[in-house]
Amino acid sequence: MITVSIMLATIIQALDGTIANVALPHMQGSLSASTDQITWVLTSFIVAAAIATPLNGWLVDRFGLKKVFLVSVAGFTIASVLCGLSATLTEIVVARMLQGVFGAALVPLSQSVLLDINPKEKHGSAMAVWGMGVMIGPILGPSLGGWLTDSYSWRWVFFINVPIGAMAFWGIWRYIHGEAGARRVRFDMFGFVTLSIAIGALQMLLDRGEQNDWFSSIETWVELILTTMAFAYFIGHTLTRPAGTTFVDFRLLKNPNYVTGLLLIFIVGMVLFATRALMPTMLQGLMGYPAMMAGLVTAPSGLGTMAAMLVVGRLTGKVDFRLLLGAGFAITAFSLWQMTGYTLVLSESDIVWPGVIQGVGLGLVFVPLSAATFATLSPQMRAEGTALYSLVRNIGSSIGIALVQVLLVQNTNTAHESLTAHINGTNAALQDPASIYSLATQAGAAMINNEVTRQASMIAYVDDYWLMMLLTLAVIPMLVLIRPPKASSGPVQVDHAAME
Repeated sequence: MITVSIMLATIIQALDGTIANVALPHMQGSLSASTDQITWVLTSFIVAAAIATPLNGWLVDRFGLKKVFLVSVAGFTIASVLCGLSATLTEIVVARMLQGVFGAALVPLSQSVLLDINPKEKHGSAMAVWGMGVMIGPILGPSLGGWLTDSYSWRWVFFINVPIGAMAFWGIWRYIHGEAGARRVRFDMFGFVTLSIAIGALQMLLDRGEQNDWFSSIETWVELILTTMAFAYFIGHTLTRPAGTTFVDFRLLKNPNYVTGLLLIFIVGMVLFATRALMPTMLQGLMGYPAMMAGLVTAPSGLGTMAAMLVVGRLTGKVDFRLLLGAGFAITAFSLWQMTGYTLVLSESDIVWPGVIQGVGLGLVFVPLSAATFATLSPQMRAEGTALYSLVRNIGSSIGIALVQVLLVQNTNTAHESLTAHINGTNAALQDPASIYSLATQAGAAMINNEVTRQASMIAYVDDYWLMMLLTLAVIPMLVLIRPPKASSGPVQVDHAAME
C-alpha cells in the first residue's frame, strides 16, 4: 500500500511535466495570451520545480519524510485545482509555479521511500516500479492531455490530478509511519539562494533560448551571466564550509558509484527526452502525421521500456549491474543507429520498431542505474541523494532538448544551402513551364524551395540521431567506474518508513 500510494503521487507529477503541452493552443485562446506569453505556463512549472528540488533533503531532515510528503501531495493537488480554475494568464502562471514547488519533492521522495522499505536484494524490483511511474509522464502525457482537451476542456488536464492526489494523500497518511528523520538542522540560506539562482537562470536560458534566438538576445546573456556567477559563488561557499553545514552535502560526491550514476543519468536524460522531443515534430512537420497518429506510433517505445523494467527488476542483484547497463546502452545505441537511416518515406513499422528497441534499451539502463547509484549510499543521505539525482536528470533533459533543437535549426540551414547549390538552369526539367517544379514560374520555384527545405530538415534530424547515438556509445566505457556493492549481512535498516 505504501508503494501504491507513493507511485500515485509520482505519476501525477510526471504527467504534469508534459500533459499541458498539447493544451497550450486552447489555453492561449481561452486566456487571451500571445504565443510568447502562453509558453510561461510550461516555463514557470519547470523553473519552479528545478529550484525547489535541491531543498528536499533539508526539508526531510528538518521535518521528517511523512510530513514533507503529505504537504507536497496536498499542495500539488490544490495547485492543480487553481490551474484549472484560472481565468487569466497571471493566475495560471502563479498556480503552475506552485505546482512546480510542491511537486518537486514527489519523485525523489518516492524513490527514497521505495529504497527504505525494501531490503537491498529487492532494490532492483523497487526501482523498476519507480521507473515505470516516472516513465508514464513522457509516454502518456501528450496523448492523455490531447484526449482530455478534445473531449472536455483544457481545464480537465489539471482537474484529473484531484482524485489521484486525494488517494495518494490518504495512502501516505495511513500507511507510512515513523519520523526518525526529523531533527533540527541549520538552513544554509546563502547556499540555497545562489544554487536557486543558478538553476533557475539555467532553466530559463534553456527553455526560452530558442524563441529568443539564443545569444542574439540580451535576455539569454543575462541568464548566462547569472548562472555562471551564482554557481561560482555556490561552489566557493560550499567548498569553504565544514562538511554537513552546507545546502548540498559534498560528502555525496565522495561516493564513486553515486557520482558515476549522476553522470550516466545526465546522459540518459539527454538521450531519452531529446529523442522524444524530436520524433513528434518530425512526424507531424515533415510527414504530415496527425497528432493522434504520431502518438500511436511513438507510444510502443514506452511499452518496450515498461516490459524491460519488469524483466530487469528481477535480474538486478543476480546479474552484475555493469553487464545490464552495458547491454542497455548498446541496445539504445543500436536503435538510434536505425534512426540515422530515416528518410522522408517511412512506414509505420519503420517508426515503431526502432522506438520499441530504444524503449527496451532505456528500460535496461534505468533500473540497474538507479539501484547501482544508491547501492553504496548510506540511508541517512538518501533523501538528499535522490533529490540531486532527479535534479541532474531534469537538467540533462533540458540541455538535451535545447541542444538538438539548436543543431536542428543550424543543420537545416546548412543542408538547405548545400542542396540549393545543386539547383541550376542546366537541368531541363526545371525549365519546363509545364512541370510543377519549373524554375520559370513562381509557383514552381516555391515548390522546389519547399521540397529542398523538407529534405534539409530530414538531414538535420538524422544528424541529431547520430549525435544521440555517439553520446550513448561514449558512456559505455565509464561503466568500469561502477563498483558492485558488497553483500550485506544482517537486517536492513528502515529509517523513514515501516510497512504495516
